[in-house]
Amino acid sequence: MRILVIEDDPDLRRLLSQALREEGYAVDEAPDGTTGLYDALTWDYDAVLLDLMLPGMDGWQLLAGLRKENKTLPVLILTARDGVPDRVRGLDGGADDYMVKPFVLAELQARLRALIRRSAGRAHPVLEIGGVQIDTVGRTVVLDGAPVHLTAREYALVELLGLHRGEVLSRTDLYAHLFDENDDSFSNLLDVHVSNIRKKLGKDFIQTRRGHGYVIDAG
Repeated sequence: MRILVIEDDPDLRRLLSQALREEGYAVDEAPDGTTGLYDALTWDYDAVLLDLMLPGMDGWQLLAGLRKENKTLPVLILTARDGVPDRVRGLDGGADDYMVKPFVLAELQARLRALIRRSAGRAHPVLEIGGVQIDTVGRTVVLDGAPVHLTAREYALVELLGLHRGEVLSRTDLYAHLFDENDDSFSNLLDVHVSNIRKKLGKDFIQTRRGHGYVIDAG
């Protein structure tokens, strides 16, 4: 999953990005509102973390501009503004959730997971596909009752395809959601990950649609 962190405080932006990357997310960073809006409208993200007090363009303006073009991208406002009017304004303005600084990282990550699941129409944290169970909270995978070790990127690919079960995702879609702007989108990493997952979860778990992409459980 790919997250955009829009935050002008460099230390907090770095902390958030590092914590999310350690959880297996691909993360892009924007230090101001103008850059943040451009990135949000240019690339495919699974969620946005948005500060309100930003240089160039504040978070309110950014959110309004984003919602004119994209109605569905999950946005979690993360701000020091803790007044009820600010919360109401943020949620009524199109944000999906609102957290006040200082925050607990574990809660932030839980809210992000919930936003991503709901945006994919999968409210339950455990995805069951045949004999495979994907726990989006523990970020673990079980096959026929036995735990299966996946790398962070392999897990991210399984979760993404699982959340979009039955939907063919193109290679472009997969690269857009699994790799950040610093990764090489022309590498063969995706093929390597798919091959490794098939070895661990079965050769038919991820199905190839020639010329279209990959899918889990098309039937």
